[in-house]
Amino acid sequence: MTTTRTLGRSGIEVSAIGMGCWAIGGPLWGDGGQPFGWGEVDDDESVRAIHAALDSGVTLFDTASNYGAGHSERILGRALAGRRDRAVIATKFGNVADESTRRWIGTDASPAYVVRSLGQSLRRLGTDHVDLFQLHINDLPASAALDLLDTLEDLVAKGTIRAYGWSTDHPDSAEAFAKAGTHCAAIQHDQSVLNDNAAMLAVCEAYDLASLNRGPLAMGLLTGARRAVGRDDVRGVAPDWLRWFTDGRPTPEWSARVERIRAALTADGRTLAQGALGWLLARSPRTVPIPGARTVEQVRENAATLARGPLPTDAVAEIERLLADLRPAPAS
Repeated sequence: MTTTRTLGRSGIEVSAIGMGCWAIGGPLWGDGGQPFGWGEVDDDESVRAIHAALDSGVTLFDTASNYGAGHSERILGRALAGRRDRAVIATKFGNVADESTRRWIGTDASPAYVVRSLGQSLRRLGTDHVDLFQLHINDLPASAALDLLDTLEDLVAKGTIRAYGWSTDHPDSAEAFAKAGTHCAAIQHDQSVLNDNAAMLAVCEAYDLASLNRGPLAMGLLTGARRAVGRDDVRGVAPDWLRWFTDGRPTPEWSARVERIRAALTADGRTLAQGALGWLLARSPRTVPIPGARTVEQVRENAATLARGPLPTDAVAEIERLLADLRPAPAS
């Protein structure tokens, strides 16, 4: 069973399933009390979860400068102390947060901020380089993103980053960035069995990029989650882009879709989450799902997908049949 994949044209080998580190950042607040984190977190358990991930064969850890206003990076750095050579670290820049107040205060897409943000991330992570450095402003105009390429290439030349990418859901923007950026290696985008972005996967294939899949478990919906979450959790006061939850609970519409495909996802003995991750591995050889986790139990369940591998082809076909009437029509 192949348990590793390559981060696009960088050649960096990573586990086929990564660990998303948004949730271990703890609280982050936006305007009007909008939560941008996942509520209170046990830092010691987060460290144990990262160690469990490493011991389970997970090597890719995805964080960002604003997750918990830098707290996620600090905890990841603490967990990887003495273990840095076993991990591939991906972090992000562009969202600005105040560490003292745990508040998001805006975005900065200037070349100067790229350099400043990297320096801050390196200090929090306790490392001298980041393996993948990602632009974290989804809707930034492509022209503004292209203005950052000289700076990013200079950081590659200096060895403080090995490769870079963009976290965006816009295929045209990703294509422009990849076409012009020599060391662009990955695009991070929303991708799950409930939200297939075929156009972005085509860009990744055309430009030899890894497809890092955020939201691979639909923010917990594809784990079978049912209990309500608090209002310090982003799902408790869901912003417009978070379609899966309303008032802290899974929406009836999306819950019904999960139930429609549950049997196909779990037919070979997997859990629901493992089936959803297996679907992504079957979707393309370029996909690298990065499910979030903050407990040892969650990490071990997700990582067990490495041994199970891609979902069988008959299950994939059945899922497509079941969801055919819900998929958007292909562009003409």
